[in-house]
Amino acid sequence: MEIPQLFEAFNQLKVLVVGDVMLDSYVWGKAERISPEAPVPVVQVTRREYRLGGAGNVLLNVQALGAEAIVCSVIGTDGPGDLLEESLKQKGLNCDGLIRSPQRITTIKERIIAGSQQVVRIDTETEKDISDQEQELLLQKAAELIPSCQVIIFEDYDKGVLTSKTIAGMIALAKQHGVPTVVDPKKRNFLAYQGTTLFKPNLKELREGLKIEFNVDNPVELANAVVLLKERLQADGALITLSERGVYIDYQQEQCHLPAHIRQITDVSGAGDTVISIAACCVALQLPPTLIAAISNLGGGLVCERIGVVPIDKARLQIEAEKLDTLAEKLG
Repeated sequence: MEIPQLFEAFNQLKVLVVGDVMLDSYVWGKAERISPEAPVPVVQVTRREYRLGGAGNVLLNVQALGAEAIVCSVIGTDGPGDLLEESLKQKGLNCDGLIRSPQRITTIKERIIAGSQQVVRIDTETEKDISDQEQELLLQKAAELIPSCQVIIFEDYDKGVLTSKTIAGMIALAKQHGVPTVVDPKKRNFLAYQGTTLFKPNLKELREGLKIEFNVDNPVELANAVVLLKERLQADGALITLSERGVYIDYQQEQCHLPAHIRQITDVSGAGDTVISIAACCVALQLPPTLIAAISNLGGGLVCERIGVVPIDKARLQIEAEKLDTLAEKLG
């Protein structure tokens, strides 16, 4: 398979993204005076913008790769929930797995920006697990959608959509239908993802999740930590993002550490979302482990060159991928 064929194959995939979908709100304005009520700036609003956050950025990355991204989540019936659903639909994302609950608060993160300076961020959210009834509804949605998907991404932000029950239930459904599962974890449910296909923590999450310390620059210590992770989770594989140190993969009897690409880093925001999206699509296509790591690592580096949280540019990713001899060898 050549690189162009690989990127064309992304277009045939259906990817179920389960997790905490959020709304990011940006309020821009000018601050030219101090409030008489308190020693704080008065921001005169000039522009507002709403963007998809949390698992929403993973949905956008999956879509940018050419695959169909299907959201599976629980949000509120509140105003932010209306804006979030509208934003999902405006982007052309599949909302068949979206549940609106009157008992749930929709997560919205509002950033007030005066000039080029963020003045304050206001988070309206709950971190409580979704109710038993909401968990049942979510599992029902998953049961309907999983059979037609080629991979499932668990995008966990510890906001309560993913619980031990929903995680175990969806992994069981996935195994029943032979659908691989790829996980971007957070701290609370770290060890709940038993039996997944590929588990993708960053270095900090790996250390905190296993409660261990090791020298990441020592190849043996890093490899042993990842082996321990796989054993604890009974996972098929693990992909560890190591920031400026690149990525490490242990999957299908293959271990590989790839250094980060030397780039002009502008903003690391959202790089992990890009990595998990690319890795999941590659797993769905049953690509070799080193190739999964190489394309994911390349994509994560590319989005760091751009300001803000932005999805991957597929055309640019393909051009860059075609330049890498290691990718050509793996495909050849």
